[in-house]
Amino acid sequence: MIHHSLLAMSWMLPEQASSYAPEVDHLYEFLVGTTIFFCVLIFAAILFFFVKYRRRSSDEIPRPIAGSMVLESAWTIIPFIISLFMFAWGAKIYLQEYTIPNDALDIYVVGKQWMWKFQHPEGQREINELHLPVGRKIRFIMATEDVIHSFFIPAFRMKEDIVPGPNRYTTVWAEPTMTGQFHIFCAEYCGTSHSGMIGWVTVMNDRDYQNWLSGGAAEGSMADRGASLFQQLGCITCHRSDAQGQCPRLEGIYGKEQLMSDGQKVVADDSYIRESVLSPLAKIVAGYQPIMPSFQGQVSEEQIQELIAYIKSIGPPETTNATPGTMKGSTKISAPGSNPAAKPPIMTTGGATIVAPQTEKAQPAQLPQQTPGQNQ
Repeated sequence: MIHHSLLAMSWMLPEQASSYAPEVDHLYEFLVGTTIFFCVLIFAAILFFFVKYRRRSSDEIPRPIAGSMVLESAWTIIPFIISLFMFAWGAKIYLQEYTIPNDALDIYVVGKQWMWKFQHPEGQREINELHLPVGRKIRFIMATEDVIHSFFIPAFRMKEDIVPGPNRYTTVWAEPTMTGQFHIFCAEYCGTSHSGMIGWVTVMNDRDYQNWLSGGAAEGSMADRGASLFQQLGCITCHRSDAQGQCPRLEGIYGKEQLMSDGQKVVADDSYIRESVLSPLAKIVAGYQPIMPSFQGQVSEEQIQELIAYIKSIGPPETTNATPGTMKGSTKISAPGSNPAAKPPIMTTGGATIVAPQTEKAQPAQLPQQTPGQNQ
C-alpha cells in the first residue's frame, strides 16, 4: 500500500530539475510514508482491540490492567527518535539550500504587482521569463517593490518569500540539472491579479545560453550602468576615491566589515548597500557625519541593483609612487585643481568612463539640500 501511494505521489510532483530536488522529494516521501504507516498501524490496532476486547455479555466485568512500563516507554521513545531523524534530515537540506556557493552566478529578481523582473550581470533584462545555463549554480538576489511576494519554481523545489523593507534582500540558490521550460509562480497572495503573476524558466545548455546572451539587446553590463548612475546621482561628489570626500570610499568595501558610529560592525553586503541608499540614517559609518540624503522614490529597484553591481566591481586601488593626487588601479582620478586649464578629471572604473565636474581649485563637495541628520 505504501509503495503504491508513493508511486502515485511521484506522478503528481513536478520534474526534479535542480541538484537538491531529489533529496527534497526523498524527505517528503519519507514523511508521507511514515504518516501512512502509523495511520494504518493505529487503525489496525483500534480494529483489533475493538474485536478482541468487545463486551460479550451485559454483566461482564473486564479484568483490571495495571499498565506496562515497556509499552509506555516504547510509544514515547520510538516517535521521539523518528522525529529527531526527520529534524536532522530537514535541517541538512535547509543548510544546503541556504549556504550560497562562492562560484554562483548572480541573478537579480524583483517582484512587482504583478510581474517578475530579472537582471543578468551582463545587462540583459527579462520580464516573466528567465534564461539560465544548465549545470551552473545560480544565486537569486531578490527584492520587492511593493507587497510581499513568494518566488516559487516547483521543478527546482525552491520557494522563498520576498518581504518589503529597505534592508530586505532575500537570497537563495539552485543548480539546474536539466534543460527545458519550468513554471514560475508567486506563492503568496499579493493582490487582485495574484494568479496572473506567473512566468517561465528556460534552462539551456552552455552554448545556447552564450548565444542568447550575445544576441540580447543589453545596453552595457549592470556594473557599467551602475557607474553611469553613480555619476548622474552625484554620488561621485562625496564618495571620492582620493579619500578627500565627506563620505566613505567605496573601493573594496563590498563584503568587508564596517564600523558604525554606535560601535557595531556591519558587513557591507547587498542588503546594507540597499539600506544605505534608501534609509541612510539607519546606520552611520564611524568617523563620518550623517549628511547623505535618502534616494527613496528617486531610484528604481533595478537601479539599486545596478549600483550594487558597480560597487561590487570596484576593488581597492593600488598604491604606487605616482604623482600626488593620482591613483592607479581599478579607479583612477586626476588631481582636482592641479591644472585649471587641463581637461576635467576622468575616472574609469567597472568598464565605464566618468567625467567629474571641472573646478578651478579643490573645493569642499557641495551637497544637495536635505534635512540635517541624514547619513550615507
